[in-house]
Amino acid sequence: MKLLFGSAMIALQFACATVAWAQNETVDAQESQASGDEGPIVVTGTRDRARTQFDTLAPVDVLSKAAVASSVSGDLDDVLAQLLPSFNVQRLPAADGQAFVRPATLRGLSADQTLVLLNGKRYHRSALLGSRGAQAPDLASIPTAGIGRVEVLRDGASAQYGSDAIAGVINILLDEAPGMDAFGQVSRYYVKDGTEYQWGMRAGIALGDRGAIAFTGQFDRQEATSRTRQRPDAIAFQAANPQLRVPDPVQRWGQPDQERVSGAVNGHYDLADAATFYVFGTLQQGEGVTDFNWRNPAGTASVYGASAGFPGFSFNTLYPTGFTPRFGTKFSDYQTVSGLRGDLSDRFHYDLSASLGRSRIEYTLGESLNASLGPNSPTSFYLGRLEQREFNLNADFVYRLPVGTAEPVNVAFGAERRVETYAVSPGDPASYAVGPGAATGLAPNSNGFPGFGPAQSGEWGQRSYAGYVDLEWKPVEMLTLGAAGRYEDFSEFGDTFTYKFAGRVEPVHGLAARVTYSTGFRAPTPAQLNTRQVTQGLDTRTLQIFNQGRLSPNDPIAIALGAKPLTPEESRTLTAGLTAQTDFGLSASVDLYQIDLSDRFGQSATFTVPAAFPNPDRFTSVSYFTNDFDTRTRGIDVVLGYVRALGAGRANLSLAYNYNQTRVRSGNTAAIPNVTQRRIFEERLPQHNATGTLGYDIGALGLMLRGRYYGSWTDVTGNATGELFQRFGSTVLFDASLAYKFSENLSLRVGAENIFDSYPDEATNQAIRGLIYSRNAPYDTDGGQYYARIGLRF
Repeated sequence: MKLLFGSAMIALQFACATVAWAQNETVDAQESQASGDEGPIVVTGTRDRARTQFDTLAPVDVLSKAAVASSVSGDLDDVLAQLLPSFNVQRLPAADGQAFVRPATLRGLSADQTLVLLNGKRYHRSALLGSRGAQAPDLASIPTAGIGRVEVLRDGASAQYGSDAIAGVINILLDEAPGMDAFGQVSRYYVKDGTEYQWGMRAGIALGDRGAIAFTGQFDRQEATSRTRQRPDAIAFQAANPQLRVPDPVQRWGQPDQERVSGAVNGHYDLADAATFYVFGTLQQGEGVTDFNWRNPAGTASVYGASAGFPGFSFNTLYPTGFTPRFGTKFSDYQTVSGLRGDLSDRFHYDLSASLGRSRIEYTLGESLNASLGPNSPTSFYLGRLEQREFNLNADFVYRLPVGTAEPVNVAFGAERRVETYAVSPGDPASYAVGPGAATGLAPNSNGFPGFGPAQSGEWGQRSYAGYVDLEWKPVEMLTLGAAGRYEDFSEFGDTFTYKFAGRVEPVHGLAARVTYSTGFRAPTPAQLNTRQVTQGLDTRTLQIFNQGRLSPNDPIAIALGAKPLTPEESRTLTAGLTAQTDFGLSASVDLYQIDLSDRFGQSATFTVPAAFPNPDRFTSVSYFTNDFDTRTRGIDVVLGYVRALGAGRANLSLAYNYNQTRVRSGNTAAIPNVTQRRIFEERLPQHNATGTLGYDIGALGLMLRGRYYGSWTDVTGNATGELFQRFGSTVLFDASLAYKFSENLSLRVGAENIFDSYPDEATNQAIRGLIYSRNAPYDTDGGQYYARIGLRF
């Protein structure tokens, strides 16, 4: 822990000494604290309706509606990554479905080890299995225009909420306030690409004095970006074939071309004094397209090679200058929740609810072929569909038990029934066909992304039942205690029990210490338990196409290679910290944490297919999901906020710093190469991250300056012969904006993100494919971006 404190203080001093960081649209908590208030009531990590951000038992960040709107991006992933240093998100261009559903991590853990709630109810997962099989919710499916605030619990909470809450909980609270507001925004990168158009509208309607309902609509259209050089082999091919016109560049590395339409509804109505009906939900539809690797006519033998199966035929007649498959996606999400809640007395509260969520993703491929079909190959393919469905029933109760102490014991208890279903539907037969040309070396399947075939298709489900008890007690004014326990039983692998203990002491008004210890778990999903996948890559050294298979753990080949049934990941989390606030606008917190993860979920090493098994997909290697290693993550979070009158205006300053270190403690090196996995989990994300904002408001004018610091990290590039690594240095990015309020109804904000147009080091391992900057970077690598935003309020 001495190392943590030392690293934290060095980075904090560096940040404070070199950067004036802040934001004129701070969280509601800072505004309240400036006037001596303790901040807003929080609802995440506690079921006591009297807790504020200052007196919670575990650290909770509260991001206001204005803070969410301060980012150029309409993707909630990007917003959180800019405001929370412990939250990282990657761009991942040309990474199949991950280019559109991007993985985001809290405290350096896997994307699906953070639980996402919508108005306090579990939000459904995406149908996409991302990096190393992580299946997490798609935060981009929630319209930012409809968000009232976001609460982020930075502590393990499985005993309170169930599976996935190992790293913490993100609770997105929809806005229900009466009134109407709208915005329109346009942005563009300095190099004149990536133009993005956004507009959104939210209308809140009071239903007499018994309720309210709000509707939100949002549109986002983003054009593609390209940070690409012409591939060296394309330059050589053009020189050798001057009669042809080879595109320059032959493929694009950058953000995809995509469009999203999303909406939200949030409302309640008092049916009686003790019965309030509520309903809320979100909806998203969208589509996009991104490039894959260019196929060189002079070097891609598995496509352009001669075949005895098709005498005299060559794909040179179809694609004489090569081809770049265009990977397309159509995606849709919805989540709907309805319920009944109320107070049966001044001590007893109930909440009964049902929720239904679904994620559906369909893939297409254009400008491609199935080489093994020869002249009978189509050039475009429907690749199939992924679908995740979830249905939850919840019964939650809170009873305030008087025991003659400073406050009654807050006794929360309840039960949950959850059903998850995952389905894979096949694509066109030609997309997964192994044609006659495969016997002579031509690549089978649609080139770039094999379609889902009968061997991959199916529908699988899992049911779980849970019961929990969550206690909070304030025996005296200076002391708060908490305890929680949860039992959960899953149809696919059995039961689990988790617990949590917490304490907070405030010996001096405004200064408190807090500590929690908890166990947690993440249950494997039906998709992880049952599905298999075929992926196609381009070797960065030979530029030859190769097929890799990811098998389900119960596949006969995987079993022969050592696969075992998946079990839940389990965690033990210890968090301890100090928090302080003053009546002159200063607030601060420092929290240390340690997260021990056992049976951590990942992907095995790659193996050749044993000779005893058929290999119709021509896999060069196969792997499978496995629980096979343990890690320890240690870190520190430092958060400072300061709001005060300055001259004729009002200034506010916030600074947040996160140090996060992961170490692999053990693993079965027979299944997972220790060196590779160790580097991935220990170095793939920056250990040091910081963000800060400085805002100044004077009359109708508002200025915001923001800085973001990302420490060094290691890039990992997959290859046919193994993994390639490259170390990248630290990066600092600066943002600025100027806002003017013309009237109560009209405002304008202009600004830029990455105002100095900074770029990271170049990615040498993938330069042969024309890529300039790593696609695995935990920040935007497209350079500076300017924007203008008009706001209306009625």
